[in-house]
Amino acid sequence: MKSEAPQGCPWPGDDPLYRAYHDEEWGVPEFDDRALFEKLVLDGFQAGLSWITILRKRENFREAFDGFEPARIVRYTPAKVEKLLRNEGIIRHRGKIEATIGNARAWLDIMDRDGGFSGFVWDFVGGAPVQNAWPKMSAVPAETDMSRKLSKALKSAGFRFCGPTIVYAFAQAVGMVNDHIVTCPRHKECARVVQSRSR
Repeated sequence: MKSEAPQGCPWPGDDPLYRAYHDEEWGVPEFDDRALFEKLVLDGFQAGLSWITILRKRENFREAFDGFEPARIVRYTPAKVEKLLRNEGIIRHRGKIEATIGNARAWLDIMDRDGGFSGFVWDFVGGAPVQNAWPKMSAVPAETDMSRKLSKALKSAGFRFCGPTIVYAFAQAVGMVNDHIVTCPRHKECARVVQSRSR
């Protein structure tokens, strides 16, 4: 009798772009300061939308926001904001665009004060990914005590569009928590990335 293939996370469905994101990026520990900033900003843009909507526009976002380089974003003028609001390749939401400029400033402040954004966010999970063991997607929480604490800290630092649910989605994506369900092959693969890094 032929054995069944392990059941993966169901949320990417059959969309090739979504599936590639799940198989190659989601849940892989990310420690790069700038990459973490980009992901947090994009999760903020996702508020009220689906992640696949943002994923399909990600390259447009990167081009529109100068590769998500905070030092460049903080210099954006009102004219630049208006230009972004006319850019059909991104989410044209004034509040989120203006928040991105403020978030870049907050990121730079954390870099100066704490020596790195990566250390700032990863401290909330003790510097290493939390290895969860969810049997099915319905068991995965939308937010946790950790995401509520990190959300509060980010807001205190000047970030916007970083509520507990957004922050938990961010934590899942950047591998602060391993939330692939246990039957998903990526659950063990992401755990191995952590083990190889610690050797």
